[in-house]
Amino acid sequence: MIDSKTLELPPAPAKRSKFLLRACKALAVGIMWFGLLLLNLWAVAAIYVDSRIASMRIVFVVIYLVVEILLLVTTRRRRGFYSLICPCVVLVWWLSLKPVDDANWRQDVARRAWAEIDGDKVTIHNLRNCDYRSEVEYTNCWTDRTFSLSELRGTDFFFINWGVRWIGHPIVSFDFGNNQHLAFSIEARYRPGQAYSAILGFFRQYELIFIAADERDVIRLRTNYRKNEEVYMYRTSAPADIARKFFLTYLVYLNHLRDHPEWYNAATKNCTTTLSGQLTADLPNPKPWTYRLLLNGSLDELLYERGRLVTDGLPFEELKRREHINPLAQTVDQSPDFSGLIRAGRVGF
Repeated sequence: MIDSKTLELPPAPAKRSKFLLRACKALAVGIMWFGLLLLNLWAVAAIYVDSRIASMRIVFVVIYLVVEILLLVTTRRRRGFYSLICPCVVLVWWLSLKPVDDANWRQDVARRAWAEIDGDKVTIHNLRNCDYRSEVEYTNCWTDRTFSLSELRGTDFFFINWGVRWIGHPIVSFDFGNNQHLAFSIEARYRPGQAYSAILGFFRQYELIFIAADERDVIRLRTNYRKNEEVYMYRTSAPADIARKFFLTYLVYLNHLRDHPEWYNAATKNCTTTLSGQLTADLPNPKPWTYRLLLNGSLDELLYERGRLVTDGLPFEELKRREHINPLAQTVDQSPDFSGLIRAGRVGF
């Protein structure tokens, strides 16, 4: 005998379509409310972190939450639209916050470098060349120095590893021959008492600064005086004409920041992403953007893979081992020939 259940017809296509439509609508609504939740969390964090009246931070957060809840409770139609009002007001306020140049800065970032170009000569004003006794004790930090564009030979890449897999810090140094090197480090500019926080870096807590420095300052500080910073030095494969383009790109941004200060941002305006687009455009066969420019803990390996470093045919791990400079840098700490000695006998030099 045939069971009657076996004769049942499958659900009508129309019913399936309605079910899928309802499911998609529910998913879209869920995504919308989740996005709204994230937006409100950001707004609350922005108010708390970036409010310029520290004693009123909690008050401002409470006011925001009360108004947002009232909008959600008292509006039925277009509730999602009305609930965007508070985050949008916070966004407008947040975007209105402007960086300044004439604040009370920490001594090591007290001055902003700028460049003066006169034909073949480039004078870097406020070049940093501190005389360090410890990481936090230093004197005689600022000087002016003139370089000849025609003597620019190449570009060196320093990479600082903090023992964190995903994050590092690059420093680019330009070789002008006769043991003349000019290093650039893109950093957050601190006020007294401030220290770097990756979370705060997503808000408007730090200004952006390009530090133009002698290698005895910006490299020796990391190899000899700071703890837990391992420094690797590579010769790039960029020929002199590309090195010149790189150098001028740095100078343009250096002078731009002098007249138009910008905020540091841990994602969009950090030590790597600030100039990555402009520098990549200067290269032959430019490569596409990759997340490894943002999570830059393997930036040196990325440059190796893209053929941007002099390698002498060595595998990356061996090249990196040879280019670790901390032990030697510590033995030549007081030498005026610091830059020359840390390069002696290394790959590409």
